[in-house]
Amino acid sequence: MSTKKDGIMVILSSPSGAGKTTLVKLLSKNNNFYISVSHTTREPRSNEIPDKDYFFINEEKFKSLIKNEEFLEYARVFSHLYGTTRTPVIEKLDKGENVIFDIDWQGADQIKNKKLNYKLITFFILPPSKKVLFERLSNRDMKDKLIVEERMKEFSRDVLHWINYDYVIVNDNLDECYSKISNLIDAEINNGSKDYDKEYIREHINKLIS
Repeated sequence: MSTKKDGIMVILSSPSGAGKTTLVKLLSKNNNFYISVSHTTREPRSNEIPDKDYFFINEEKFKSLIKNEEFLEYARVFSHLYGTTRTPVIEKLDKGENVIFDIDWQGADQIKNKKLNYKLITFFILPPSKKVLFERLSNRDMKDKLIVEERMKEFSRDVLHWINYDYVIVNDNLDECYSKISNLIDAEINNGSKDYDKEYIREHINKLIS
C-alpha cells in the first residue's frame, strides 16, 4: 500500500474536445499537481510547446521505448501513438508529489491493471451535449470537417468506457467542473463526504448516446 508520504495519481480522461487538458492545467496550477508529460508521434498543434505539452518523437523512437518496456501505459489514438514513461512518474510519487495524467481510457485501463502501490483516483470528463462537443471541436485547431466527423464517431465509442472510472463529471462550466473534481480529490484523500450523483450521470450518458 502507499504510505502517507507518497504522492497520489489522478487520471483525467475524456472524449476528444471535452476539455480534459484545460482541467489538467488548472489542477496542476491550483492544486500543485505535477502533469505527466506524454510522448506522442503526432505533430504539434499551433499552440503546443514541445517538451512541455508533449515529447514529440517519431514512430521508430516510440517503438524503441515500447521494446525497452519504458512505458507505464501507451495506446494508439487517431492513428498516432501516445505513451507515459514510467521513471519520471514513479520518482515524483516517491518524493510525495501528486501526479496528474491527461490520457485516454486505454491508458487509464493499463495503469489500473498495473496495481501500483499508490492511491489512484480516476475521472472521466463529458461534454454537456453532442452539439456543444461538435462546436468545441470545430472551433479548435481542426479546420478539416473530416477530422471533426472522425472525432464525433469516436465519441460514441469512447463514452461507453465511463463505467470504468471512479467519477464522471460533466464539463458544462469550466470553473464548476474544476471545483467538483478538486472537492472529490480532497474528499478521497481525507475520507470526507463526496457530493456525487451517479444516477444523474447515468441519465446524462443515456441522452448523449441516444
